[in-house]
Amino acid sequence: MSVATIRDLFLEREKNTLSEFAFLTSETKGRAHPYTPCSVRTEFQRDRDKIIHSNSFRRLMHKTQVFLAPVDDHYRTRLTHTLEVSQIARIIARALRLNEDLTEAAALGHDLGHTPFGHAGEDAMRICFDPTFAHYKQSLRVVEKLENDGMGLNLTWEVKDGIVNHTGKHMASTLEGVIVKFADRIAYINHDIDDARRAGILTLDDIPKDIREVLGNGHSERINRMVLSVIQGSEGKPEIKMTDEVQQATDALRAFLFANVYENSVAKSEDEKAKALLVRLFEYYSKRPELMPKVYYNNVESEGVGRCVCDYISSMTDRFAIDTYNALFVPRVWGGKT
Repeated sequence: MSVATIRDLFLEREKNTLSEFAFLTSETKGRAHPYTPCSVRTEFQRDRDKIIHSNSFRRLMHKTQVFLAPVDDHYRTRLTHTLEVSQIARIIARALRLNEDLTEAAALGHDLGHTPFGHAGEDAMRICFDPTFAHYKQSLRVVEKLENDGMGLNLTWEVKDGIVNHTGKHMASTLEGVIVKFADRIAYINHDIDDARRAGILTLDDIPKDIREVLGNGHSERINRMVLSVIQGSEGKPEIKMTDEVQQATDALRAFLFANVYENSVAKSEDEKAKALLVRLFEYYSKRPELMPKVYYNNVESEGVGRCVCDYISSMTDRFAIDTYNALFVPRVWGGKT
Protein backbone atom coordinates (compact mmCIF):
# COMPACT_ATOMS: atom_id res chain seq x y z
CA MET A 1 0.00 0.00 0.00
CA SER A 2 1.35 3.42 -0.92
CA VAL A 3 1.45 5.85 2.01
CA ALA A 4 0.04 8.52 -0.29
CA THR A 5 -3.20 6.56 -0.64
CA ILE A 6 -4.05 6.12 3.08
CA ARG A 7 -5.94 9.41 3.39
CA ASP A 8 -7.94 8.61 0.25
CA LEU A 9 -8.82 5.20 1.66
CA PHE A 10 -10.19 6.83 4.80
CA LEU A 11 -12.30 9.20 2.72
CA GLU A 12 -13.62 6.34 0.59
CA ARG A 13 -14.43 4.33 3.71
CA GLU A 14 -16.53 7.23 5.02
CA LYS A 15 -18.60 7.27 1.82
CA ASN A 16 -19.18 3.52 2.01
CA THR A 17 -19.89 3.09 5.73
CA LEU A 18 -21.27 6.28 7.28
CA SER A 19 -24.95 7.17 7.60
CA GLU A 20 -26.69 9.23 4.94
CA PHE A 21 -26.92 11.96 7.61
CA ALA A 22 -23.19 12.00 8.39
CA PHE A 23 -20.98 14.88 7.37
CA LEU A 24 -18.32 13.56 5.01
CA THR A 25 -14.82 14.93 5.45
CA SER A 26 -14.52 15.36 1.70
CA GLU A 27 -17.29 17.96 1.87
CA THR A 28 -15.55 20.27 4.35
CA LYS A 29 -15.65 24.00 3.71
CA GLY A 30 -11.93 23.89 4.41
CA ARG A 31 -9.59 26.18 6.31
CA ALA A 32 -9.15 29.94 6.38
CA HIS A 33 -5.51 29.78 5.31
CA PRO A 34 -3.72 27.73 2.62
CA TYR A 35 -2.27 24.40 3.74
CA THR A 36 -0.73 21.23 2.41
CA PRO A 37 -3.01 18.19 2.94
CA CYS A 38 -1.64 15.34 5.03
CA SER A 39 -1.09 12.08 3.17
CA VAL A 40 -2.17 9.80 6.03
CA ARG A 41 -4.77 11.82 7.97
CA THR A 42 -8.12 13.28 6.98
CA GLU A 43 -8.78 16.95 7.75
CA PHE A 44 -10.75 16.27 10.94
CA GLN A 45 -8.14 13.80 12.18
CA ARG A 46 -5.57 16.50 11.63
CA ASP A 47 -7.67 19.02 13.57
CA ARG A 48 -7.91 16.60 16.49
CA ASP A 49 -4.11 16.36 16.58
CA LYS A 50 -3.65 20.14 16.31
CA ILE A 51 -5.90 20.62 19.34
CA ILE A 52 -4.28 17.89 21.45
CA HIS A 53 -0.80 19.34 20.86
CA SER A 54 -1.83 22.93 21.63
CA ASN A 55 -0.77 24.90 24.71
CA SER A 56 -4.40 25.72 25.49
CA PHE A 57 -5.31 22.04 25.68
CA ARG A 58 -2.49 21.32 28.15
CA ARG A 59 -3.53 24.24 30.35
CA LEU A 60 -6.96 22.68 30.84
CA MET A 61 -5.45 20.31 33.39
CA HIS A 62 -5.11 23.20 35.85
CA LYS A 63 -8.43 24.94 35.21
CA THR A 64 -11.44 24.60 37.47
CA GLN A 65 -14.52 22.59 36.56
CA VAL A 66 -16.73 23.30 39.62
CA PHE A 67 -14.53 23.24 42.71
CA LEU A 68 -11.78 25.86 42.66
CA ALA A 69 -8.19 24.55 42.76
CA PRO A 70 -9.13 21.42 44.75
CA VAL A 71 -6.40 19.63 46.71
CA ASP A 72 -7.98 16.19 46.21
CA ASP A 73 -6.57 14.64 43.03
CA HIS A 74 -9.87 13.04 42.07
CA TYR A 75 -11.93 16.16 41.42
CA ARG A 76 -12.56 16.93 37.76
CA THR A 77 -10.67 19.65 35.92
CA ARG A 78 -11.42 21.16 32.52
CA LEU A 79 -9.10 18.59 30.97
CA THR A 80 -10.73 15.52 32.49
CA HIS A 81 -14.13 17.01 31.66
CA THR A 82 -13.01 17.46 28.04
CA LEU A 83 -11.82 13.86 27.83
CA GLU A 84 -15.13 12.62 29.21
CA VAL A 85 -17.05 14.73 26.70
CA SER A 86 -14.92 13.35 23.87
CA GLN A 87 -15.45 9.76 24.97
CA ILE A 88 -19.23 10.14 25.27
CA ALA A 89 -19.48 12.02 21.96
CA ARG A 90 -17.50 9.37 20.11
CA ILE A 91 -19.70 6.56 21.43
CA ILE A 92 -22.82 8.35 20.20
CA ALA A 93 -21.30 9.24 16.82
CA ARG A 94 -20.09 5.68 16.27
CA ALA A 95 -23.45 4.17 17.16
CA LEU A 96 -25.25 6.52 14.75
CA ARG A 97 -22.61 5.98 12.03
CA LEU A 98 -21.78 9.68 11.96
CA ASN A 99 -18.33 11.21 11.46
CA GLU A 100 -16.45 10.23 14.60
CA ASP A 101 -13.35 12.26 13.67
CA LEU A 102 -15.32 15.51 13.34
CA THR A 103 -17.15 14.79 16.59
CA GLU A 104 -13.94 14.06 18.47
CA ALA A 105 -12.11 17.16 17.24
CA ALA A 106 -14.96 19.50 18.18
CA ALA A 107 -15.32 17.82 21.59
CA LEU A 108 -11.62 18.14 22.38
CA GLY A 109 -11.64 21.83 21.45
CA HIS A 110 -14.91 22.94 22.97
CA ASP A 111 -13.50 24.40 26.22
CA LEU A 112 -10.09 25.69 25.06
CA GLY A 113 -11.10 29.27 25.83
CA HIS A 114 -12.45 28.67 29.32
CA THR A 115 -11.23 31.08 31.96
CA PRO A 116 -9.49 30.20 35.22
CA PHE A 117 -11.88 29.47 38.11
CA GLY A 118 -14.60 28.19 35.81
CA HIS A 119 -17.73 30.27 35.44
CA ALA A 120 -16.55 32.65 38.16
CA GLY A 121 -13.79 33.61 35.73
CA GLU A 122 -16.37 34.18 33.00
CA ASP A 123 -18.28 36.48 35.33
CA ALA A 124 -15.08 38.43 36.04
CA MET A 125 -14.43 38.98 32.32
CA ARG A 126 -18.02 40.16 31.88
CA ILE A 127 -17.42 42.71 34.64
CA CYS A 128 -14.04 43.89 33.36
CA PHE A 129 -14.25 43.57 29.62
CA ASP A 130 -17.55 42.77 27.96
CA PRO A 131 -20.97 41.78 29.37
CA THR A 132 -21.35 39.39 26.43
CA PHE A 133 -18.09 37.52 27.11
CA ALA A 134 -18.58 33.75 26.92
CA HIS A 135 -16.14 30.87 27.02
CA TYR A 136 -17.41 29.37 23.77
CA LYS A 137 -16.64 32.61 21.92
CA GLN A 138 -13.22 32.68 23.56
CA SER A 139 -12.61 29.07 22.50
CA LEU A 140 -13.17 30.11 18.90
CA ARG A 141 -10.82 33.07 19.34
CA VAL A 142 -8.16 30.76 20.78
CA VAL A 143 -8.14 28.47 17.76
CA GLU A 144 -8.46 31.27 15.21
CA LYS A 145 -6.18 33.92 16.66
CA LEU A 146 -4.24 33.13 19.83
CA GLU A 147 -2.77 29.65 19.57
CA ASN A 148 0.48 28.85 17.76
CA ASP A 149 2.16 32.15 18.73
CA GLY A 150 -0.70 34.20 17.36
CA MET A 151 -1.11 32.27 14.11
CA GLY A 152 -4.07 30.17 15.28
CA LEU A 153 -4.59 26.47 14.58
CA ASN A 154 -6.20 26.97 11.15
CA LEU A 155 -8.93 24.43 11.90
CA THR A 156 -11.64 23.41 9.47
CA TRP A 157 -14.89 25.38 9.39
CA GLU A 158 -16.95 22.44 10.70
CA VAL A 159 -14.77 21.84 13.77
CA LYS A 160 -14.86 25.54 14.66
CA ASP A 161 -18.63 25.50 14.18
CA GLY A 162 -18.92 22.60 16.62
CA ILE A 163 -16.72 24.39 19.16
CA VAL A 164 -18.55 27.72 19.17
CA ASN A 165 -22.04 26.17 19.15
CA HIS A 166 -21.63 23.58 21.90
CA THR A 167 -23.71 25.29 24.58
CA GLY A 168 -26.83 27.31 25.29
CA LYS A 169 -29.37 27.87 22.53
CA HIS A 170 -26.69 27.69 19.85
CA MET A 171 -26.88 24.77 17.44
CA ALA A 172 -24.05 23.45 15.30
CA SER A 173 -24.54 23.05 11.56
CA THR A 174 -23.60 19.36 11.57
CA LEU A 175 -25.12 16.51 13.53
CA GLU A 176 -21.62 15.74 14.77
CA GLY A 177 -21.39 19.22 16.30
CA VAL A 178 -24.80 18.80 17.94
CA ILE A 179 -23.62 15.53 19.50
CA VAL A 180 -20.90 17.52 21.32
CA LYS A 181 -23.61 19.71 22.84
CA PHE A 182 -25.40 16.64 24.24
CA ALA A 183 -22.17 14.95 25.34
CA ASP A 184 -21.04 18.08 27.19
CA ARG A 185 -24.25 18.17 29.21
CA ILE A 186 -24.25 14.43 29.90
CA ALA A 187 -20.65 14.61 31.09
CA TYR A 188 -20.89 17.60 33.40
CA ILE A 189 -24.23 16.65 34.95
CA ASN A 190 -22.88 13.25 35.97
CA HIS A 191 -19.34 14.08 36.98
CA ASP A 192 -20.52 17.12 38.94
CA ILE A 193 -22.77 14.83 40.97
CA ASP A 194 -19.75 12.62 41.61
CA ASP A 195 -17.61 15.59 42.71
CA ALA A 196 -20.40 17.01 44.86
CA ARG A 197 -20.70 13.68 46.65
CA ARG A 198 -16.93 13.68 47.20
CA ALA A 199 -17.20 17.18 48.65
CA GLY A 200 -20.00 16.11 51.01
CA ILE A 201 -22.48 18.51 49.46
CA LEU A 202 -25.06 15.89 48.51
CA THR A 203 -25.79 12.18 48.60
CA LEU A 204 -27.51 10.06 45.99
CA ASP A 205 -30.60 9.96 48.20
CA ASP A 206 -30.85 13.75 47.86
CA ILE A 207 -31.62 13.38 44.15
CA PRO A 208 -35.42 13.30 43.74
CA LYS A 209 -36.81 9.78 43.54
CA ASP A 210 -38.71 10.34 40.28
CA ILE A 211 -35.46 11.36 38.55
CA ARG A 212 -33.62 8.32 39.89
CA GLU A 213 -36.40 6.02 38.72
CA VAL A 214 -35.84 7.20 35.13
CA LEU A 215 -32.08 7.71 35.05
CA GLY A 216 -30.88 5.20 37.62
CA ASN A 217 -28.94 5.52 40.85
CA GLY A 218 -25.26 5.15 39.96
CA HIS A 219 -22.84 7.22 37.91
CA SER A 220 -22.39 4.64 35.14
CA GLU A 221 -26.07 3.77 35.08
CA ARG A 222 -27.10 7.41 34.55
CA ILE A 223 -24.55 8.03 31.80
CA ASN A 224 -25.49 4.81 30.04
CA ARG A 225 -29.19 5.68 30.19
CA MET A 226 -28.61 9.16 28.78
CA VAL A 227 -26.28 7.99 26.01
CA LEU A 228 -28.66 5.21 24.95
CA SER A 229 -31.48 7.74 24.97
CA VAL A 230 -29.64 9.98 22.51
CA ILE A 231 -28.90 7.02 20.25
CA GLN A 232 -32.48 5.77 20.39
CA GLY A 233 -33.94 9.23 19.91
CA SER A 234 -31.68 10.02 16.93
CA GLU A 235 -31.33 6.72 15.09
CA GLY A 236 -32.44 6.96 11.48
CA LYS A 237 -33.24 10.67 11.80
CA PRO A 238 -31.57 13.86 10.53
CA GLU A 239 -31.45 15.23 14.08
CA ILE A 240 -29.90 14.58 17.47
CA LYS A 241 -32.28 14.30 20.41
CA MET A 242 -33.01 12.34 23.57
CA THR A 243 -36.16 10.32 24.06
CA ASP A 244 -38.78 12.47 25.76
CA GLU A 245 -38.83 10.73 29.17
CA VAL A 246 -35.05 10.83 29.59
CA GLN A 247 -34.84 14.40 28.31
CA GLN A 248 -37.36 15.55 30.91
CA ALA A 249 -35.54 13.70 33.70
CA THR A 250 -32.18 15.09 32.55
CA ASP A 251 -33.54 18.64 32.53
CA ALA A 252 -34.95 18.11 36.03
CA LEU A 253 -31.62 16.73 37.25
CA ARG A 254 -29.77 19.70 35.80
CA ALA A 255 -32.17 22.11 37.53
CA PHE A 256 -31.61 20.18 40.78
CA LEU A 257 -27.84 20.59 40.42
CA PHE A 258 -28.11 24.33 39.82
CA ALA A 259 -30.12 24.70 43.01
CA ASN A 260 -28.05 22.35 45.16
CA VAL A 261 -24.50 22.35 43.74
CA TYR A 262 -23.71 25.15 41.29
CA GLU A 263 -25.25 27.76 43.60
CA ASN A 264 -24.37 25.96 46.82
CA SER A 265 -22.61 28.16 49.36
CA VAL A 266 -19.94 25.52 50.02
CA ALA A 267 -19.12 24.86 46.36
CA LYS A 268 -19.13 28.56 45.55
CA SER A 269 -17.52 29.79 48.77
CA GLU A 270 -14.39 31.03 47.00
CA ASP A 271 -16.05 32.44 43.88
CA GLU A 272 -16.15 36.07 45.00
CA LYS A 273 -12.48 35.92 45.95
CA ALA A 274 -11.65 34.43 42.55
CA LYS A 275 -13.59 37.17 40.75
CA ALA A 276 -11.89 39.89 42.81
CA LEU A 277 -8.48 38.37 42.08
CA LEU A 278 -9.08 38.36 38.31
CA VAL A 279 -10.56 41.85 38.32
CA ARG A 280 -7.43 43.11 40.09
CA LEU A 281 -5.17 41.37 37.57
CA PHE A 282 -7.21 42.83 34.73
CA GLU A 283 -6.83 46.34 36.13
CA TYR A 284 -3.08 45.82 36.62
CA TYR A 285 -2.34 44.66 33.09
CA SER A 286 -4.69 47.22 31.57
CA LYS A 287 -2.36 49.88 32.94
CA ARG A 288 0.79 47.92 32.05
CA PRO A 289 -0.01 45.88 28.89
CA GLU A 290 3.66 45.76 27.92
CA LEU A 291 4.21 43.31 30.81
CA MET A 292 2.02 40.67 29.14
CA PRO A 293 3.58 37.95 26.94
CA LYS A 294 4.20 39.11 23.37
CA VAL A 295 1.49 36.91 21.88
CA TYR A 296 -1.05 39.08 23.72
CA TYR A 297 0.75 42.43 23.76
CA ASN A 298 1.37 42.34 20.01
CA ASN A 299 -2.36 42.75 19.35
CA VAL A 300 -2.83 45.85 21.53
CA GLU A 301 -2.63 48.40 18.70
CA SER A 302 -4.99 46.52 16.39
CA GLU A 303 -7.51 45.24 18.95
CA GLY A 304 -7.21 47.42 22.02
CA VAL A 305 -5.84 46.89 25.50
CA GLY A 306 -9.03 45.47 27.02
CA ARG A 307 -9.40 42.75 24.41
CA CYS A 308 -5.77 41.67 24.80
CA VAL A 309 -5.80 41.71 28.60
CA CYS A 310 -8.96 39.60 28.51
CA ASP A 311 -7.17 37.12 26.25
CA TYR A 312 -4.25 36.91 28.66
CA ILE A 313 -6.34 36.56 31.82
CA SER A 314 -8.60 33.97 30.15
CA SER A 315 -5.59 31.88 29.19
CA MET A 316 -4.36 31.58 32.77
CA THR A 317 -4.71 28.44 34.84
CA ASP A 318 -6.09 28.70 38.37
CA ARG A 319 -2.72 28.29 40.00
CA PHE A 320 -0.93 30.66 37.59
CA ALA A 321 -3.52 33.36 38.31
CA ILE A 322 -3.09 32.85 42.07
CA ASP A 323 0.71 32.85 41.82
CA THR A 324 0.70 35.97 39.65
CA TYR A 325 -1.61 37.75 42.07
CA ASN A 326 0.59 36.82 45.01
CA ALA A 327 3.71 37.99 43.22
CA LEU A 328 2.15 41.34 42.31
CA PHE A 329 0.05 42.23 45.34
CA VAL A 330 1.01 40.17 48.40
CA PRO A 331 4.10 41.58 50.17
CA ARG A 332 6.91 39.25 51.05
CA VAL A 333 8.25 39.38 54.59
CA TRP A 334 11.68 40.98 54.61
CA GLY A 335 14.09 39.09 56.76
CA GLY A 336 16.77 41.75 56.87
CA LYS A 337 20.45 40.99 57.47
CA THR A 338 21.82 39.06 60.36
